[in-house]
Order: sequence, then structure tokens, then C-alpha cells
Amino acid sequence: MNASRVVLGVSGGIAAYKACELLRRFSESGHEVTVVPTAAALHFVGEATWAALSGRPAATETWERVHEVPHVRIGQQADLVVVAPATADLLAKAAHGMADDLLTNTLLTARCPVVFAPAMHTEMWEHPATQENVATLRRRGAIVIEPAVGRLTGVDTGKGRLPDPGEIFALCRRVLQRGALERDLAGRHVVVSAGGTREPLDPVRFLGNRSSGKQGYALAATAAARGARVTLVAANTELPAPAGVDVVRAGTARQLREAVLRAAEDADAVVMAAAVADFRPAEYASGKIKKVDGIEPAPIALVRNPDILAEVAADRAHDGQLVVGFAAETDDVLANGRAKLARKGCDLLVVNEVGDGKAFGQDTNSAVLLGADGTEVHIADGPKDILADAIWDQVVARLPRHSAETEH
Repeated sequence: MNASRVVLGVSGGIAAYKACELLRRFSESGHEVTVVPTAAALHFVGEATWAALSGRPAATETWERVHEVPHVRIGQQADLVVVAPATADLLAKAAHGMADDLLTNTLLTARCPVVFAPAMHTEMWEHPATQENVATLRRRGAIVIEPAVGRLTGVDTGKGRLPDPGEIFALCRRVLQRGALERDLAGRHVVVSAGGTREPLDPVRFLGNRSSGKQGYALAATAAARGARVTLVAANTELPAPAGVDVVRAGTARQLREAVLRAAEDADAVVMAAAVADFRPAEYASGKIKKVDGIEPAPIALVRNPDILAEVAADRAHDGQLVVGFAAETDDVLANGRAKLARKGCDLLVVNEVGDGKAFGQDTNSAVLLGADGTEVHIADGPKDILADAIWDQVVARLPRHSAETEH
């Protein structure tokens, strides 16, 4: 990633101290960072700290260096503005175009991508006023990432925690790579499933697969960077939640089905990247199945799991909803993929070859993207976020235009 001019806005929440780590990551990556803290933020982290970590004076006052017109120039010259933490007050001011300090002036003059990383108590985040402000900002093209769930101030726990600075930085890096004009999923809601389901045999054993969830997580992260509101239905992964993504946990195929169907009700696109077990044990042993000397174990009877991809494709929540499936094949890859595409009824099928160190658990992947319209796109082996972007390119090309786009 080339060095860029980044504005780090910091508003007045206790999570302001975590912005120091975010600043360090930007600075160590060679970016030129100007920190613009609000007056309230300076109660939590002082101006000297921001200057020492960035190697530049912090911009704190509209009336300092007036001849340089800081309230205009800082935003005009930025390649990225990220506000972390973004309090409920800051989100409200940004949504309503208020400009009563240097940071809000900067937000009004910025013509680059803008990322907000909210942090506040759960009740404040869930309040209808905050949700409307977030919706307004997203509709205008800003990326408002979902807060994390965890310990808040005092004894409170819930949704509203600032996401991990490393994950915020990873999202910002993707935003910078794509540029200001490529937030082509802004205003969209996408659902991505990831990981591998596990079907319990007894309290200690399960029937599962080798999926790590890396490709699904890459899809979720790249969609967030392209401006989407993302629901990630994650099955049995140990990966950190991508910043900007609402994560729903699932264990079994039936649990994953319920979560996907619920999330898909208002989704523009559903991408089924999870490796879903085709079968589950017909019976669950409430106690651990014991090994008895001289006696062979009884065969394990299996029953079919629901076909989530076919169900979502056949019973779409609304007209225009795009459905993408995955096919992991070991032989006759394209022939099996084309047959599965026709059988499942999805719009796009991502077909990849697995086994012998390919795909599962790896950081790279290759695939052929088969479209129901007859298209066939080959993606060479490379990082999984590259494949993820290629998939979203195909999805964006097939999505119906927003009504707001049509009006303009």
C-alpha cells in the first residue's frame, strides 16, 4: 500500500486511548497522519501524545494557523478520514452537517473515503436517533463500521465497544487500496456465511470439515471496505471478527440455516461461503460413546441436512436479491460445478479445487466464477481477499440499481 495522507479524527470517548494504537499502525506503515481530536477527546489523551506518536502537531483549533485555512485544507488534502472512536454526538453532528469544531469542519470538506468507528454504550448505539444518523451517513457513502460486543465502561457489557485497532487498520488499508470512487456496495446489505458446520455425535465428538473460514471472512472484510453493511454468519472459526462486520455465531447446519434466513430478509446479496455438512448423525448420544473391548462399534446412521443454498435461491426474500454459492470439488471441477449451479438455482457459483494443500486453511485460493447467465471468469491463485473482490465485482455487476441512483 502506497503512503497516503490520513486524517485520524478522535472524539471524546473513553476508547480514545485505543486510537493511539491505530495511529501507530498508520505511522509505521509510512502514512502521513494528521490527528484531529475534539476538545472532549483531549480530556482522555493529551495533545502531546498525539504529536509524539504521529511526528506532527495535532490539529486541535480552527483558529490556529488561520492563514493556512485548516478547517478547509485538512479535509481537502486527505486520502482518507477515519474517526475512531466516533461517539453518538459526533455521528449526529456528521449526519446533520454541523461544523462547530475542526473535526466536523474537516468531515464537511473531505472528498475522500470517510470511515467512522463508533464506540458508545449499547443503549446509545441502539437508540433510533443514532441508528437513523448511521443510516444517513451510510446512504451518503460513508463507511460506518459495526461496533464490537464486549466490556464497556464500568461493569456494562454489550454491543458498542470499539473494534480492535488492528481490524480497523485492515479495513482502512482495503479502503485506501480501492480508492475513493469504488465504494460500490455503499447502501447495500450483504450476508456472508463462513467456516464449517459441526454435527455432534456425542458430547465430545462431531462430524465436521476442514474449512477455516478464511475465504468467508475475506469476503466480509472486502464488502465492508466497499461500503456494505455486512452480516457474517460464522460457523466454528477462531478468526478475529473483521471490523465493520456484524458477526452472528452458528454451530450446526440447522443453526446456520436459521441465522442465514433471518439475516437474508433485507439483504441485497447472500454469499454462502460456509462449508455446510451435507449429513448429520440420525441420533445424538447424550453420553460419550465408549469403546468396549471385543465389540465393534455400531455403524453411525446419517440423515440429510437442509440444503441452505438451494432454499435461499428458490425462496428469495425479495426481487433482485443475488445468491452466490460455493462448490469445493476434488475432480471434474468444472463439470461438477456447472451441474451444481443448475441444481442449486443460484446466480453465481464459485468453484474451486480442494485437497492436497489447496483452499482449506490456506491464505491463497483460486477459483472459476460460473454465472447463471453463462459467464465464466477464471481467478488465478492469489490472496483470498483478491478472490473476494473478484466475487464482489461480479455481484455488483448483477445487482439492480438503487432507486436513489435511478432518480439521479
